[in-house]
Amino acid sequence: IKSSNFIFVLGITYLDHAGSALFPESLLKAFTDDLRNNVYGNPHSQNISSKLTYDTIEHVRYRILQHFHTTAEDYTIIFTSGCTAALKLVAEAFPWIPEGTKQPSSRFCYLTDSHTSVVGMRGITASMNVLSIPIKPKEILLSEKNRLPAEEQNCTTPHLFSYPAQSNFSGTKYPLSWIQDIKSGKLCPIKIPGKWFVLLDAASYVSSSPLDLGVHQADFIPISFYKIFGFPTGLGALLVNNRIAPLLRKTYFGGGTAAAYLAGEDFYFPRKSIAERFEDGTVSFLDIIALKHGFDVLEKLTGGMEKIKQHTFTLAHYTYTVLSTLKYANGAPVVRIYSDTDFSNPDIQGPIINFNVLDENGEVIGFSQVDKMASLYNIHVRTGCFCNTGACQMHLGISNEDIQRNLQAGHVCGDDIDLVDGRPTGSVRISFGYMSSFEDVQTFLKFIIATRLSKSNTEIPFQSSVTNLTTEPVPDDHPSFNNGDKLSPIPHISDRELGNNSSATKATVNWQPLEAEAESIRAAVSETPVPTCRRGGKPITVTNIYLYPIKSCSAFEVTEWPVGNQGLLYDRNWMVVNQNGVCMTQKQEPRLCLVNPSIDLKQKIMVIQAAGMDPISVSLEENTRKEAVISESKVCSHRVKTYDCGERIASWFSMFLGRPCRLIRQTSDMKNKSHQKNTKGLASATNISLSFVNEAQYLLINVASILQLKEYISARLEEPLELEELVRRFRANIVISAPESFEEEEWAEISIGALRFQVVGPCSRCQIICIDQQSAERNKEFLQSLSAARGRKTNFGIYLMNQPLHSSFPDMLSVGSQVLPVLKENTEIQPPTSSEEKCSG
Repeated sequence: IKSSNFIFVLGITYLDHAGSALFPESLLKAFTDDLRNNVYGNPHSQNISSKLTYDTIEHVRYRILQHFHTTAEDYTIIFTSGCTAALKLVAEAFPWIPEGTKQPSSRFCYLTDSHTSVVGMRGITASMNVLSIPIKPKEILLSEKNRLPAEEQNCTTPHLFSYPAQSNFSGTKYPLSWIQDIKSGKLCPIKIPGKWFVLLDAASYVSSSPLDLGVHQADFIPISFYKIFGFPTGLGALLVNNRIAPLLRKTYFGGGTAAAYLAGEDFYFPRKSIAERFEDGTVSFLDIIALKHGFDVLEKLTGGMEKIKQHTFTLAHYTYTVLSTLKYANGAPVVRIYSDTDFSNPDIQGPIINFNVLDENGEVIGFSQVDKMASLYNIHVRTGCFCNTGACQMHLGISNEDIQRNLQAGHVCGDDIDLVDGRPTGSVRISFGYMSSFEDVQTFLKFIIATRLSKSNTEIPFQSSVTNLTTEPVPDDHPSFNNGDKLSPIPHISDRELGNNSSATKATVNWQPLEAEAESIRAAVSETPVPTCRRGGKPITVTNIYLYPIKSCSAFEVTEWPVGNQGLLYDRNWMVVNQNGVCMTQKQEPRLCLVNPSIDLKQKIMVIQAAGMDPISVSLEENTRKEAVISESKVCSHRVKTYDCGERIASWFSMFLGRPCRLIRQTSDMKNKSHQKNTKGLASATNISLSFVNEAQYLLINVASILQLKEYISARLEEPLELEELVRRFRANIVISAPESFEEEEWAEISIGALRFQVVGPCSRCQIICIDQQSAERNKEFLQSLSAARGRKTNFGIYLMNQPLHSSFPDMLSVGSQVLPVLKENTEIQPPTSSEEKCSG
């Protein structure tokens, strides 16, 4: 059974194979059976189990060389922790000649369409006083002009040129013929005397394409095995051409690399084998053994890399053809694809499609919004710049100054700040692997159609003459072939068939309504006029107070409640974690909302209830006994000290949720500084302490804003909505009643009774608002409607931080209290600059 079959059961469409392949169940079974039936010892020992390990590792080295159509006569396999470690090894060991010597110095050249790990090699070369030179893809094609005169071609100074076999950004396959052309001097990256060596970054390429090192003999080929098999992770290799292997330099020597050395004197003699010289310490031998089963299973399931290449390219070709022809009613394209090819040839284009979604006016919809919407459809994509800033700049037209300005604006690699001044900081990437199916393609295209095209525009306007590229299935008589593991051939699907299929998804589902409708909504919702100074008028009061003792579980409503140094007393002091200690939220487990905790301050207990379960109670007193296990957990990148609440409560949650889990609580040790926030605008000495919240101590929403949204969502759902249901979906701590909708977004500070709060920023909503907090059922319409109503933003509510009064009496927050806001001087609220999604858990 393929793991993709298991994922299909979960309703997941996985489209990030360039990030990591998926591993099949048969691989895990073969590996674990191997471990059960054999004892593998440390390969540096001489006993029987160690010899078995050593021999198995050597067999795997042979299997890797065989996979790449070469032999041990030509290449050596050096195991590393991944492709990045392999690149670092090359930078450290290459025989560079630095500037300032009598002979010509070395150069490190790299293609700008390279992974961060390649570009990062220049940090090492700089420390060795070696110049690094970036080369744009177009420049290499003109490099014949750099050919040296015959009298200068005898120089032996070593230079290194690195380029990717396949761009991890766009899927462009760069010519493997460059390897021989550069090594022979036919192509010269720069005009300088010397001998060129070639590093071929093959990590992205080999996941879906065959690489023949018998023909294309690069000097260094770094790879990561999880890109091919999905398992094991944290294991890669550097394939080194034996011509240059003796020239590599080594300074550090670790366990297993020394043939002999002295502890008291500077004497060291390395092992003869190149692999043993560079594999510091004990290799990850069990993971290496797993590779053997990876190669076995891959061959059995697919018939080889050439079939994978054709299969994945066919999926990408079809998807590209449909995407590139999707139009709005006004003729504007739905997506902008970033590509160097027309997806007509698998030899120059890999199974990666990089794009941004556009609105009817041609404006980019931020990748973070696309990612959120895709997650509602259980579609897993990748967004950002994909650790390839050079390609991102080239395709999106981002200048060096733009990158620096974006950093000053708070944008860093990997965060969700997708637009700065209306311009995209990154894009969306989908990629296919050998487990991808045509159903995955259909699901993705239906998602784009359902969320971008209105009811009157559901026909797919692409040519019916889509090239019929089919992948020949592995024959049934293939050795050890299992029908359950078969890769399906790709049928030719016409535009009419896909158009009919897409009708199964509601055609009215939109990220934003038709333009005329959108304008009226934005006028009513997003652009509500707010006076520059709020004096007099209808008073604002607190209507509801909610706390959430257990993160992501149901709300506990109160009319009056003490305020502690982390917000409302006991708010999000507990959280449920899975068997690995990772926080569980409604994103992964919607049924958490059916767990109802309540706090009894007099009895000092928290009572937890759920349908079909006997109530269970937990003491509010901290477990300070010696047997309490103190550990460290992470909540949205914040580290917190926690302790486990015991087996009794763990069994209760595990039974209700149907999976192993535990309840943990944050310790109240105030010496712990691990989950504190230094908030801009507060006194610099004031460290704001947080509980298990994501971003701030409090979340406030306005009833007037809810009512404004309620009318719109009700109209789209064509059914009435209860106000209380909507309020509960937004999981606020403080609900207020203000005269104007969304006027809360213009506030800088508020006072409630004796309490003062600073507004930190807006809450950018995630898919949790799509979950009915009474039934745990999902409805995509809520996030889509919020995005449509707010002009593609999903902001709703504001974050607050409390400024403590240092009183000896506990502060109280009460329903009915008057709210006194102070308006901002600058009416533009900026979202918190964090890479975490700002949802209320």
